[in-house]
Amino acid sequence: MPAPLLDLSESIDAEIKHRCAVGDALAAQGKHAAAVAEYDQAWQLVPEPKNQWEASTWILTAIGDACFLIDKFKSARQALDYAMVCPGAIGNPFIHLRLGQVLFEAGELDLSANELISAYMGAGEEIFLNDDPKYLAFLKTRALI
Repeated sequence: MPAPLLDLSESIDAEIKHRCAVGDALAAQGKHAAAVAEYDQAWQLVPEPKNQWEASTWILTAIGDACFLIDKFKSARQALDYAMVCPGAIGNPFIHLRLGQVLFEAGELDLSANELISAYMGAGEEIFLNDDPKYLAFLKTRALI
C-alpha cells in the first residue's frame, strides 16, 4: 500500500514555490545553470522522506529539464530517475520524454525507447515537436507510430 501524500507547511510551501518561480524565470531567459541552483534550493527545503511529497516530483523534473537543456545528462538522469519514484511521475508524458532523451544520450537505447513510447502514448507526437527531431525519428525505428 503506497504511503499517503503529505502536505507541506504553508511557510515551506511558499518558499519552495518562490524558489521554483525564480528558477522558472531564469530558465525562461535561458539561464539554466542558475535555474538549477534555485531549484536545488527548493529541493533542500523538502522534508524527508523526500519521495513522499508532490513538490519533489515537479522540483526534480525542473532540475532534470534544466540539466538536459545544458547537456548535463548525468545530472538530468539522476534527478529524473528520482522523480519517477515521487507522486504523480509515472504516466507524466513530459517526465517520460525527458528521461527517454537522457537515456538516448547515454546510449541506453532500449530503456530510452520504453520511456519515449510512454511519452508518445501519453501526449502524442506533439510532445516531441519542441525538441531535436532525432528523438522522434529514433522512436519511429522502435515502434509503429
